[in-house]
Amino acid sequence: MASYRIISSDSHVFEPADLWTTRIDAAFRERAPRVVRDGQYDQWVVEGNKKVGSLGLVSQAGVRFEAPEKITFGGSYQDVRPGGWDAHEHVKDMAIDGVSGGVLYPSNGLFFFRIPDSALLSAIFRAYNDWLAEFCRAYPKQLKGIAMVNVDDPTEGVKELQRAAKLGLSGAMIAVSPLPDRPYSLPTYEPFWAAAQDLDRPISLHTATQRPGPGVPTLDNASQTATQRANIDHWVRTSLCDMLYAGVFERYPKLKVAAVEFELSWVPYFLRMLDYVYVERQQQATYRFKNQMLPSDFFHSNIYVSFQEDDLGIRLRDLIGVDQLMWGSDYPHAESTWPKSQEILDRILTDVPEAEKAKIAGENAAWLYHFDK
Repeated sequence: MASYRIISSDSHVFEPADLWTTRIDAAFRERAPRVVRDGQYDQWVVEGNKKVGSLGLVSQAGVRFEAPEKITFGGSYQDVRPGGWDAHEHVKDMAIDGVSGGVLYPSNGLFFFRIPDSALLSAIFRAYNDWLAEFCRAYPKQLKGIAMVNVDDPTEGVKELQRAAKLGLSGAMIAVSPLPDRPYSLPTYEPFWAAAQDLDRPISLHTATQRPGPGVPTLDNASQTATQRANIDHWVRTSLCDMLYAGVFERYPKLKVAAVEFELSWVPYFLRMLDYVYVERQQQATYRFKNQMLPSDFFHSNIYVSFQEDDLGIRLRDLIGVDQLMWGSDYPHAESTWPKSQEILDRILTDVPEAEKAKIAGENAAWLYHFDK
């Protein structure tokens, strides 16, 4: 048994097949996400018949340890662990894994950020947030839900963030990459950053949540190349740059942002380039911070990074900031560490001092998401 408390800063629910057909606003019922049988697999479709995402890679927990060759893109609900949609079973699976708490993100819902119709997207998110709040209510001290919020219109995003907070959800995820003409550097997002700070709700940028734009898979072409996957941190680096260089964290010093499921090793070089450009390219990085602060200073005070198995990133932890590192299991996805999370964490953290192990494995996430409340 580990000597430290383990909290997963990146776990997932698996949305029930009828979630949106039974809960979404009536005006969107015919266009809502639904599950259909596609050959030997189940498939999520939206807008009537447009395929979106795939069930296999987000449902096959444990298969990588037993028979990795059996991992498939396609999947069926009959093969998904009930812990995906049943809170009681979810907590049982956490116990098997030695995990005392989990921060919960969607599974299939990640891919819905590609839906171009903003009104439909917001309706999908509202229905999901209602269901997720009910899911977490069964174990409020162990399960912390992260709302999905559409910020195509930041004013509407503020309303849903406030509603999600009233529902008891512990944070909100927005697109890791917004619509191409609406980068997070724009002043139009100021009310949203202010609301997140005032509500004490961390904002997450999670992998696979890009809004439609160049280089983003569409609903009709959801596949991702190996090259795109190997460079997945491109999206989060771009959005974090936009926020940092625009002075967002200087204006909202209590705003917290989590970069989720991008691993760690990219961060030290990213920080070096952030400061280099700020110092050497002042004609491009035109916003100037007070008190000789650098962009990396705000990264270290306001941004958290959730990882899964990045041994190299742990060796670079002093450059990233130990207080900002949060481990996550990615349950119940195919690449998750379940049910061997304790074993994997012990290996990754072998040479790490005990106090730092405790922070990385659980204390940082417990503080950010108020697990002791």
